[in-house]
Formats: sequence, structure tokens, C-alpha cells
Amino acid sequence: MPELPEVETVVRGLRGLLPGRRIISVRLGKTDFMDDPAALERDLPGQRIEAVQRYGKFVLLRLASATNDQPENPGGSHSYSLLVHLGMTGHLSPRPAAEPPPLHTHACFALDDGQELRYTDARRFGRMALLQEDALEGVLGKLGLDPLEATAAEFHGLLAGRRAMIKALLLDQRVLRGLGNIYADESLWRARIHPARHAARLTPQQVSLLYRSVRRVLSDAIRLRGSSIADFLDANGVPGEYQLRHRAYGREGKRCFRCGTKIRRVLVAGRSSHFCPRCQPAPRRSPRKAL
Repeated sequence: MPELPEVETVVRGLRGLLPGRRIISVRLGKTDFMDDPAALERDLPGQRIEAVQRYGKFVLLRLASATNDQPENPGGSHSYSLLVHLGMTGHLSPRPAAEPPPLHTHACFALDDGQELRYTDARRFGRMALLQEDALEGVLGKLGLDPLEATAAEFHGLLAGRRAMIKALLLDQRVLRGLGNIYADESLWRARIHPARHAARLTPQQVSLLYRSVRRVLSDAIRLRGSSIADFLDANGVPGEYQLRHRAYGREGKRCFRCGTKIRRVLVAGRSSHFCPRCQPAPRRSPRKAL
């Protein structure tokens, strides 16, 4: 499933192509992953794309009414935002309208420059919704801090005293928005922390190292346009390259790049987790009290 670096990669690609474009018409295919397909068809035509943003794992197209006789107000509030979650196999890309759409294309938004913004998704595990500002806040307001925007003090505050396992906290979108299984494993390997360690048992030095590791891993992954393990492509249809730099995720049975020990995989908080048993020692079990 696309995580923060993959979504950021898509957003950066769209940001150079979409702002200022007006949506002329909407054509939909299968709509079971859309909150209100009728609203897309009714309210999107005539909207101008003002900005393309990422919020956690969501792509946000900020919109404003823009008709020929009522030009947009750049300083005005956004009337709608199109919220898109790519799910496991979603792909959002502008293509020439004359080009036949590929299989599993479920949304085509015709633009005023002769292109179509197309959403393709073989498995349809994503989400698409056209939301006004108050409804959008109801969705986004439940999410935690962006790990690339959080300060060191905020990061410490999120983990301090938490008895949950650190891997579970990193994956909890109410704590940190955007992190997923790949980059949680990669960050924990870099910080030499076992995924089953309880956050409350980490030293301040370990939390600081984890903070720097998360930011370094995410920044490197964005620079290399994300990880293309199965289906991910950027807005131009190009795969990412960070999967070539993975040090833990997906490397079960392979040698650790640091110490040579074989990477192991276990379930932590219900998620498959990859780690080095030597570099990331398992937490000690508390001795049972005598009866």
C-alpha cells in the first residue's frame, strides 16, 4: 500500500501539472470505493484545481469554482476538496484524452488543456470523496502529526509513557500520519530498535535516534520516488527506486547489511515485521512473580 513517500511522489508530480486547470466533465466506471459518485458528476465540472497537497497517505486536490463569467478568487476559501486514497493498487495520472484508457480506469476527469486526470485501480481498495471543508476536517482531524513536520519534542511527547509496542505506534495513523509497514521496519532497523519494544521502555536517546531515523528514511525514499514493490508508479508512470535500498523490509533470510545476521520476520501487533535479531535485540521478558 502506498505510504508517505509514494503519495508525496505522486503529489509532486501532479503539482507541476494540475494547478490552474479546470475540470470540464467527469466520467466514472465502477464506483464502489467512492463516497458519493453522484456528487462527483454533479459538482466537479466547473471547478478549478488550485493546489495539490498530501495529508498523510491522502492526495488532496483543493478546488475553487471557476467559470468564465466568475473567475476564481486566489485568496478565497476552498469550496471543495477531492480526497483520494490510492489503496493498494491505485494510480492517479493525467493522460491525453485521445489516448485509450487502460483497464481498471474508474474515473476520468476531463481538463481544459485536452488532458484527462485518470484514476485506475485494479483492486479498488482506495477511496475517493468530494468534501466540503467541514466534512474534510472531520476526516483529516482524526490523524496525527506528519513525521516530517513533527519536532523532536513533539515526537518524544507522542511516545512518552506509551505502553504499546513501538511498531504499533508507528503504524497508528492517529499518532503519526503517513507511516506504514515498509518505512516503520526501515526506520526501526536504522535505529536498532526491535519492533516489539514498548515505547515507554525506550530511553530518551533511543527515541531521539528513532526520530532522526524516521526522517532520514522518509526523506531518502522521497528523493528516490518511493518503493515500487508491486504496483506503485509515480504520476508519470515511472516506478520508484527506494526498494533497492531496503535494509529490513522484505529481506527475510537475507544477511543484515550491518552485521551479517539473517533478517527475521515476525508478527508484531498483527503486522509482518522484519528485523535483525542481533542489531535489534528482542525485549527481555519481565520475570514472573513468585506465587
